[in-house]
Amino acid sequence: MDLQRKLRELKNPSYLQSSTTMLLFFASWGIWWSFFQLWLTSEHNGLGLSGSAVGTIFSINSIASLVLMFLYGTIQDKLFIKRHLLIFNAILATLTAPFFIFIYSPLLQSHFIVGAWVGAIFLSAAYLSAVGVLEATTERFSRVFGFAYGQARAWGSFGYAISALLAGFLFVKDPRLNFIGGSLIGICLLLDLLFWRPKEERAALKAIDELKSDDATPKLKDMVGLLKIKVLWQIIFFVMFSWTFYNVFDQQMFPEFYTSLFSSNAVGQQTYGTLNSIQVFVEALMLGLVPLLMKKIGVRKTLLLGTAIMCLRIGLCGFITDPIVISGVKMLHSLEVPLFVLSIFRYFTLHFDTKLSATLYMIGFQIAAQVGQVILSTPLGILRDNMGYSMTFKIIALIVLLTGIYGFFIIKKDNEFVNGQPLEK
Repeated sequence: MDLQRKLRELKNPSYLQSSTTMLLFFASWGIWWSFFQLWLTSEHNGLGLSGSAVGTIFSINSIASLVLMFLYGTIQDKLFIKRHLLIFNAILATLTAPFFIFIYSPLLQSHFIVGAWVGAIFLSAAYLSAVGVLEATTERFSRVFGFAYGQARAWGSFGYAISALLAGFLFVKDPRLNFIGGSLIGICLLLDLLFWRPKEERAALKAIDELKSDDATPKLKDMVGLLKIKVLWQIIFFVMFSWTFYNVFDQQMFPEFYTSLFSSNAVGQQTYGTLNSIQVFVEALMLGLVPLLMKKIGVRKTLLLGTAIMCLRIGLCGFITDPIVISGVKMLHSLEVPLFVLSIFRYFTLHFDTKLSATLYMIGFQIAAQVGQVILSTPLGILRDNMGYSMTFKIIALIVLLTGIYGFFIIKKDNEFVNGQPLEK
């Protein structure tokens, strides 16, 4: 019976469309984003910026993303399951290459702050804030049309993995090819959203009416009300000093650190692209397996396990310089991301009203991480410039360790403060 149900889900037109959209969006993003930090810092085929300058760019990106997350949430609230906002994001994705080549790069070199802000607005509108809208909308589709959100999201990781594999070879030849790739895949994404409308979605007037009374899209009044809850502030603090380092460490620092371990930049960049792709492939697989683990050991333990792996992974990078061993450490990323992301989402639906699950996900996870990045990106970039990667990674690992200890005491057990959907027995 379960097998038949799974087969029906795989043939679900809405699942197929949502999965394809996820795959194309993350592929368009990953083909340039996976090498964004290297492009900013590389002297040979990038802009040659310092660590503090890169930290400033990431901080400004986070500020712009914060503002657009609220705006996007309000717009999508009125659109319900309509894809108009996603189509707008896809149009911007098609402009990735001309923006980077003719606007962003020249501005960063001639008028750095102006370029950083212009870039932050575009990147947030097209990708950094758009990903939250895509995930929230897809999760909503999964509830209305009966498919597993995690399976659709795994296709996003698969798309990112394919692009990351290709990105390493393109970057060595010419970084502009990465941005052109982003635009070409963006065109495919736009065509997908414009012309693939499953029949059941077109006929979903009843589903839309239900969403009007049971909608999980962020609303300003919901956000204000939720901010009065002490338990939410505790988890926000936890996310700010743990998951924040997914971007600060993995996007702002690790790529250049890793490629510097090789005999030449070209070898390091190609190897990084291949390794990153393998890691994301495994991550996609784990997105399907972690729910089984979470059902066995519980939400709280899964979240703490993800935090422990994060601390271990970053800490080991502060002590090890052998590229082969570091490659093995990097693979821990494929365990950490599914453990943390899936458990934090389930934590919100377990302990809070499920009607506000997307709102909670936006405030307690995405926005909390963005605020953490605004606070920490520039100081850690300066620290890297002055003390090097090794000491910076050790300090980050120590922060995550202390946050994990804090989380051990404040993260609610699965059988207490259950105000949402209880765990299945």
